[in-house]
Amino acid sequence: MVIDMSGVEFCDSTGMNVLLSALKRLRERGGALEVAGPRPAVRKILQVTGLDSVFTVHETVPEELLTAEPKA
Repeated sequence: MVIDMSGVEFCDSTGMNVLLSALKRLRERGGALEVAGPRPAVRKILQVTGLDSVFTVHETVPEELLTAEPKA
C-alpha cells in the first residue's frame, strides 16, 4: 500500500502512530506500507523520528500506481 501524502501539510505523533499501526497490520498479513510525496514539514518529522528508515519514502507517487487498474 502506498499512502500519497502530497496534500498533507502537517502530521503530528497521532498521525505517525496511525501510519505505524497500519504498517504493523499490513506486515502481519504479508503486506507493506510506503509513503509518497511528503511535503518538507512531514519529511522532517519522518527524519527526526527515524521513521524515514521504517517506511519506504518516495518523492512522488510511483508512476506505475497512477496508471494501475484497481484490484477487485
